[in-house]
Amino acid sequence: MGRSSVSLLVGLLLLRFNWCLAVHGGGVGEVGGVFPMVVSTWPFREAVRAAWDVVSAGDGGGSAVDAVVAGCSACEVLRCDGTVGPGGSPDENGETTLDALIMNGATMEIGAVAAMRYVKDGIKAAKLVMEHSLHTLLVGEKATDFAISMGLPGPINLSSPESLEKWANWRQNHCQPNFWKNVAPVDSCGPYHPINLAQALDSAKHEVEWSQGGVCQERFQSDSLLEPIHSHLKFIDRHNHDTISMAVIDKMGHVAVGTSTNGATFKIPGRVGDGPIPGSSSYGDDEVGACGASGDGDIMMRFLPCYQVVESMRQGMEPRDAAMDAISRIARKFPNFVGAVFAVNKKGVHAGACHGWTFQYSVRNSSMHDVEVITVYP
Repeated sequence: MGRSSVSLLVGLLLLRFNWCLAVHGGGVGEVGGVFPMVVSTWPFREAVRAAWDVVSAGDGGGSAVDAVVAGCSACEVLRCDGTVGPGGSPDENGETTLDALIMNGATMEIGAVAAMRYVKDGIKAAKLVMEHSLHTLLVGEKATDFAISMGLPGPINLSSPESLEKWANWRQNHCQPNFWKNVAPVDSCGPYHPINLAQALDSAKHEVEWSQGGVCQERFQSDSLLEPIHSHLKFIDRHNHDTISMAVIDKMGHVAVGTSTNGATFKIPGRVGDGPIPGSSSYGDDEVGACGASGDGDIMMRFLPCYQVVESMRQGMEPRDAAMDAISRIARKFPNFVGAVFAVNKKGVHAGACHGWTFQYSVRNSSMHDVEVITVYP
């Protein structure tokens, strides 16, 4: 097969699976002087600048870990897109809770908090878990107690007028859409109770057939039955289901990654997404490089895409191939999912891949005058 034929085939496959892909770095990543380096999901320029100020300071620069904390903290304060830090993404009860993770790629130490209430500093709490406990993940009110005991301010109401207004409007819309499935009632607020889907459909089918014959037979085909189960996919986008995931490589070549989010809007209380899950929202290793992810965390955490990206690069894949491979693994099983990853190897070459939306990630290294935003088109 000729080279042009191969190129055409690859193009058709990309269209078929609705992938999107971008790569940047080229020769830049292969030469000296590229470090330090900061990469982040989305055009969160101020967060990248905050991380850059730390990692580029002085002769030796700050550590990758401290830079990640500075960058993610900036996003928490700025409430990036309303999906990071306090004041956004209310759950079904109108409350905002935080998930965060930090990982030291030199030591492979990790600290994380999930469903944390009443403390606004998610990434700092995660760092405290990493530095002052032998645990990896603390959750709920016990994570709150730990963070406050270690000196973080709290308890603090994490809701805002905007988040409460959003929640009130959702309640007025009969709590639609939501993240429940196979429950009743289906078109109003809870409390909900489980139903046997097969029995309920069989009963409804017999009722319709008795009253209308076979007119509505197609309503009971398996394809139509899946729609209510996947209806939550219709309201997953950057502004209600998003994360800052950041990777930093410092002047010594050490890698750190971090993630901070207030989770999915109108989530079921107690839900933990991919944000605090190592290998899902982010992952890094000094020997290889790093990855950050954003999207439908409930789907993505089943595949640990960032662990997959780093391990693929360890086996010799270039960042764009590793990113594309991780996304394609999810798309084969869940063709309607929405998500993206960025990948950066230890040479500083970076790339992104996505599915179901247009993705952007931000980069700053020593060859740039300011943050550059890379767009990954569908």
